[in-house]
Amino acid sequence: MSILVTGATGLLGSHVVEQLVARGEQVVALARDSSDCSFLRKLNVPVRRGDLLDPTTLPQALAGIQRVVHCAAKVGEWGPPAEIHAQVAGACSNLLAACRNEGVKRILHVSSVTVYGHPRFGPGEFDEDQPLGQRVSSSNHYCLAKIAAERIWENYPGEVVRVRPSWIYGPRDRVTLPRVINAFTMRKVALVGNGKNLLNLIYAGDVADGCVRALLHGKAGRAFNLTSPGQATLREFMDLIADELGCPRVKIQLPHWLAYFLGWSSEVVGKLNGMKRPPHLTRYNVGLVTRSCRFSIRRAQEELGWNPSMLLADGIDKTLRWHLADLPVTARLVQQASGAKQP
Repeated sequence: MSILVTGATGLLGSHVVEQLVARGEQVVALARDSSDCSFLRKLNVPVRRGDLLDPTTLPQALAGIQRVVHCAAKVGEWGPPAEIHAQVAGACSNLLAACRNEGVKRILHVSSVTVYGHPRFGPGEFDEDQPLGQRVSSSNHYCLAKIAAERIWENYPGEVVRVRPSWIYGPRDRVTLPRVINAFTMRKVALVGNGKNLLNLIYAGDVADGCVRALLHGKAGRAFNLTSPGQATLREFMDLIADELGCPRVKIQLPHWLAYFLGWSSEVVGKLNGMKRPPHLTRYNVGLVTRSCRFSIRRAQEELGWNPSMLLADGIDKTLRWHLADLPVTARLVQQASGAKQP
């Protein structure tokens, strides 16, 4: 039974493909014409060209496919609201219609813990039965689009399983961690609060393992949190990055309200200037480093046999080594900032 992976050239999608191939599954990747497929070629994975925003390209891409892992989506909150909705919910709508027409039997939809909104956490863990969109403002277009994307699949006639990862990092991340690295190299980095809060960082390989298990064994209609119980505090994470890059450890601390205000101000300035990329500091960034890590993973443990296994120090080391080897411009910037030789 062939499996099509969308977003196969991205961070999570590439790890999902890698693990499916290792299991001996018959994998096909969906990629746009402009995508770099060199990693997929190394795995001997066939690539079908298509674009989730262009429905006319999808029937051919889905021909003979029985299972789909939908990893592709816009990462982050930056961009016009209509563009965010189109790239998240609109892409799902196009994929659903094509999957229905081609008779695809099973879908794994990769969502995010972002869909829960900004809940007030009680004394216990936060599980998958909690309502979506808690305390979400109408201006949080990314969260609203992620919620809409999940709900689109409620109308699918086949089997659908959802996974909700937290903040993913790892080799082949070209979006999130590069912003952290750039902030270090430009000396524009600070702790939010006292840095003692635990982070819900999760290694891409661990999330991919959960995705594969959910695809193969997850009960239809179920959702699974794939998050970290919190291996390190924000300060410990920032110290790890600084030490790996050979940069000074972060001393500056910003109160939460000030970081949020500065993020909002940076967004306003960035939008007025027509910036294509997000500023170094945004409200979304502040949310990432202050978000609770008390999301329950009991369901994934009990029903899928899943547990995250990558230690944060090892994962950060693997990730940064990939960045410095694969992105020579980043390596040069780091060397200039640290004055030290890189590994």
